[in-house]
Amino acid sequence: MQNLKIITSILGFCSITMFSQNYKTSVTVLEGKDFPKINAENQTQFKVYFPDAKSVVLEGGDGMQNLKSVTAKDKEGFWNVSTSPMDIGFHYYWFNVDGKRTNDPNTNLYFGYGQPTSGIEIPSGEDFFFEKNVKHGKIVNDSFNSEITKGKRNFKVYLPPNYRTKKFPVLYLYHGTGEDITGWEKQGYIRNILDNLFAEKKAKEMIVVMDYGVALNPEQEKMPDNYPRTVISTKNLDKIVVQELIPYIEKKYKTDGKKAIAGLSRGSYQAMLIGANHPELFSAIGSFSPVIYEGTEDQPFKELPISKLLKSKQKPFFFIGIGEKEDARFFEYNEAIINYLNQNKYSYSQYKSPQTYHEWLTWRRCLYQFAQKIFR
Repeated sequence: MQNLKIITSILGFCSITMFSQNYKTSVTVLEGKDFPKINAENQTQFKVYFPDAKSVVLEGGDGMQNLKSVTAKDKEGFWNVSTSPMDIGFHYYWFNVDGKRTNDPNTNLYFGYGQPTSGIEIPSGEDFFFEKNVKHGKIVNDSFNSEITKGKRNFKVYLPPNYRTKKFPVLYLYHGTGEDITGWEKQGYIRNILDNLFAEKKAKEMIVVMDYGVALNPEQEKMPDNYPRTVISTKNLDKIVVQELIPYIEKKYKTDGKKAIAGLSRGSYQAMLIGANHPELFSAIGSFSPVIYEGTEDQPFKELPISKLLKSKQKPFFFIGIGEKEDARFFEYNEAIINYLNQNKYSYSQYKSPQTYHEWLTWRRCLYQFAQKIFR
């Protein structure tokens, strides 16, 4: 995901000093705050207090590439920003305040781009990830000490509403680059998605382990950035999942032995590598916004052992999803995987998220689709 400065314009907007009653406060604001606000056309208004600033520029990540905005400072020291219509979905953003990246003091912070970052939800009209009046599962924090990385590993576990009544299958789920184990809980609304699916009898109840996507030992942490850190980390994850995490989960929680694995962006690569290496363990593999690391033109899967799926007696269900507006490189990864599966007559399920980028609405929708197809 690239940081993209939003193009500013003083044309085509109504006066930002007049805030329309048609604007509604974003769901991502802190309690007691009014801004940012969004109207029915997805135009957005921000109001931030930087009284000593000489320049305030709205910036953001995927989904905000073509956004135009107009900014003005009032007599009280508030900077008022009004934008052109934004694309639906969840978007990270911040302000460039006199050259310094600064979060919006009005919103909740979400861990993205390697640090706490402001976020805004542009409504899509869907409610599958909203909290409803249904039985709720819960998310608990857990950890263990890894011999492979020589340190403590933290993760989160979603337990379904009827957890105490029987044993359940387990989905091992990974986040993306620059994010952490809070992603699926906060930005991903995983509890609401699964609670609602289970209440509607659309998916089989499951436990979900939200593992951390970085696994380097102290020596590997010192490697320069030009080393294939993601590949090395993922190979460590492979060992951790099979040798440490699965045994820990199956000993501590009420599991029935069935397992699936999935992830988004970098996590998709991790899920594919671990799943392909152990098709006898996982009944399903989910690749949300797929990424392939360290491939070459002649060997696109040089560091991704997808060929093992073809040779295995067990053939895990393979799901691949992508946002309709994602960057070309993600569609190239997507096509490389699909072409390979087609050439080798390996069955898969494909999903394309309408009107979304490389962001959390895409991945919520992917999880919603994937969860309905596994453990059947």
